[in-house]
Amino acid sequence: MDKPPITIVVARAENGVIGRDGKLPWHIPADLKRFKALTMGSIMVMGRKTFESLPGLLPGRRHVVLTRDRNWHAPGAEIAYDVEDAFRLAADERISVIGGAHVFEEFMSLADRIELTEVLESIEGDTVIADPRRSGEWRETFSEDHAQERPPFRFVTLERA
Repeated sequence: MDKPPITIVVARAENGVIGRDGKLPWHIPADLKRFKALTMGSIMVMGRKTFESLPGLLPGRRHVVLTRDRNWHAPGAEIAYDVEDAFRLAADERISVIGGAHVFEEFMSLADRIELTEVLESIEGDTVIADPRRSGEWRETFSEDHAQERPPFRFVTLERA
């Protein structure tokens, strides 16, 4: 099956933390605005816990939830039981992978691009992912520093090398 364009959209602290108690462990309005701009018009693929952490269905985007639970359903969500199901649902539409850690892991080798918000502090949390740059498979093509913000962060675009 052909693979549609895939972008991983993730915010990650210096120590790898991406979540705490099922939520983002920081509040960065500029990151939320960027997330909306990056995912608008795409198919957002996420795990069940990520879907359940959203405030509701996000307008202008399809919500594909990856789950192994054959009995799970939610109004407005499309269900995929594996990556191939997600591809079938997407057809050739652009996919934005938005979490959680296990879903990022499943799509990392398939993604074309990573849109990373790098929180420039170590933050306490219970969900972590490795820095994708360590693999040597990614090259930075864009970065924008917001070092004066609290917490400080930078936007980074990584493309497959």
